[in-house]
Order: sequence, then structure tokens, then C-alpha cells
Amino acid sequence: MATTSLDTVSGSTDIRTFRIDVPQTQLDDLHRRLDAVRWPDHAPGVGWTQGIPLSYIQELTRYWRETYDWRAQEARLNAFPQFRTEIDGHDLHFIHVRSRVPDAMPLVLTHGWPGSIVEFLGMIGPLIDPAAHGGDARDAFHVVVPTLPGFGFSGPAVGWTAERVARALAVLMARLGYDRYGAHGGDLGSQVTRHLARVDAEHVTGIHVTSILSALIDPATADPDDPADQRALAAGRRWNTEIGAYWMLQATRPQTLAYGFTDSPVGQMAWIAERFKDWTDSANAPEDAVDREAMLTNIMIYWLNATAGSAARYYFEDGLTWARPGPRIEVPVAVAQFPHDISVSVRRIAEPTHNIVRWTEFDHGGHFPGLEQPALLIEDLRHFYRHLRH
Repeated sequence: MATTSLDTVSGSTDIRTFRIDVPQTQLDDLHRRLDAVRWPDHAPGVGWTQGIPLSYIQELTRYWRETYDWRAQEARLNAFPQFRTEIDGHDLHFIHVRSRVPDAMPLVLTHGWPGSIVEFLGMIGPLIDPAAHGGDARDAFHVVVPTLPGFGFSGPAVGWTAERVARALAVLMARLGYDRYGAHGGDLGSQVTRHLARVDAEHVTGIHVTSILSALIDPATADPDDPADQRALAAGRRWNTEIGAYWMLQATRPQTLAYGFTDSPVGQMAWIAERFKDWTDSANAPEDAVDREAMLTNIMIYWLNATAGSAARYYFEDGLTWARPGPRIEVPVAVAQFPHDISVSVRRIAEPTHNIVRWTEFDHGGHFPGLEQPALLIEDLRHFYRHLRH
């Protein structure tokens, strides 16, 4: 079994089973807060141009209070084997599902902000048992889905960066007995995955990401005749003029935001649901692209664990460095780009610092492909790792 130096300082190396069992008092408190919400005024007829429309958030709040069933979603989550283990002074939560195919490839799937393990739940079955889902058994994976420290069931945390998470995940995969493994990530998970390729290159067979922030276009160097450059340029303009303000707030004042996130479930829901609208392949509401139950379960994981503030803190800790190139990644890299994501990477900019062997641009989907277009993401993962298994 592979080991890393973090094992010598992390305390217990035990892996403990974990089951979600939210006290009813927490759900009662949530319902009380939803019943007592105080609504702001609004400008009529402006749609989403000033943020989430009051009519939409009120309807979503009613659904959350009256229809959404946390216990049903809790049971769905508990259907997957879950564990916790201490690494680098923090209790890390993760899902671990082994395939019945004996030579399946280990694969770690890493979420970002404002995502969670919910992004990957629908992918686990097809990944561990492709033959049962119309695929080839030779494409089977053992699947590990960690919750980043500071998120969800890993609990609040301070001082964590993408690189620190990567080092912790290298320990986790070694602790699980995986000497060679693949890694996929989106959003912050893309940054973690890229760091993992650097800090554990001996054991990482290749990485699959949905974005490379250091490969964003510079308007001064954009080719007016290159469609890829022009798509990237349009995404950059939208970021600068419409949707990028959340990043600067979380990178400079995460503590101030945390009070509203932690005290007001509707405030937290609005902050996250707006990201699901802005960053997905949706026309009128987030549900055009993402199942409502999944979105609310994702939000609930933040709310129940009071981690919306600490999750946002990653942007303060090292978010302003994510667009820096860093040392070249030598392990094979695959990039899967979905057209309605918030950023568009450019291959020619990424290639000097990444060993890119696969670059796929899809016609549908956005920032949360595991929820929006899981079949496309699964097939891209299968294709990429098919050539890296031995």
C-alpha cells in the first residue's frame, strides 16, 4: 500500500463508517425559519437581471417547506457506503463504492463550490457497473467521492487550499489501498485535481477536468477568426460584466457573507440557486437544467452542516491564485468543456503547462455536468481512462 508523509502527522488512520442521521430538531428549526422569512421588495418586470426574482424564490421556498422530503433524500444518500477518516487534522467524509469487476480502476471524483457529493450520486452506478447500464464491464471503476474539508459532512474548516486538499486526497487514496488511480474534478475540484496530478504523480494515471482557469483567454491575444477564442472571449465578457462579483466577495469578505448564509436558509438558498441558474444550460430557471430535488439536497447539505461560510472561504485562502499556470502537469490530461459553463478554457493556452491528450467540447450542459449531462460526462471518462488502465 502506498503511503504519504501526512499519515505520520494526521493522528488516527482508522476509517470509520458514517451514516447521515439529522436530528429532527434541526429540521424543525429550518421549518420555523422558512415560516418566518421576511421578504424584500422587488422591481417588477425585470426577470433575473437584478438577481433571483421574488416570485421564483417564494415559490421555491414554499416547495422546500411543504413538499421537499429531506428524509427521502437522506435515505438516498445513505444507500451509498460512507466513511470518515482523519487526515491532516481534519475528519474527511467520503463515499466509497467498489465495483464487482476485480480489476476496475480507482477513480476519485471531486466537487467544487457550490456543489457537493450530490453532483456525482447518479454517476456512481454506471461507473461501478457499466455492463448493467449499457456499457462495457472493462470500463468499470471503483469510485471515491470525498467531501472537501469545510464543506458538508466534512464539517467547517479553516486554512484549507486546493493544494492542501490534493495532498489529503493522496493520503486517502493510499489509505484505501489504491496504488494507481484516476481523478476527475469540476470548479474548485478541477484545481484540486490538477494539484493532485503534481503532488501524487507517481500514483495518478491521468486527470480529467472541466476547466483550466490558467487557460482563459486574454482579449489582447484572442484570434478574431478562431471560434474557440471568440467563445472564450464572450465568456470572459459575461464574467466581467454580469456574474463574476460573487468570486470577489468570497475572496475578500467570506466572513461577512457567512452570517447571512448561516442564519438565513432563504438567503443561502438564493445565493446558491442563482449560481445554478447562471452557470447551467438553463433558460428560465435552474430546473431547466438541474433536478429541483437534487439542487435542494445540495443546499440542505450546506445548511444542515453550517458550512456555507467555510466553503466560501476557499476563495479567500487561495482563489486569487487559481488562474496562475503553476508547474507543468506531465500525467495525461483530459478536458471536457460544456458550453454553458462560466469559463471557457483555450487549448493552445493550456498546452504549454498540461500534457493534454484529450479535449472534448460538448453541445449541451454547463457547470454541473454530473447533474446536467451525466451520460456525456460518464462516456468521456470511460473513453479517456480506457487507454490508461494498464
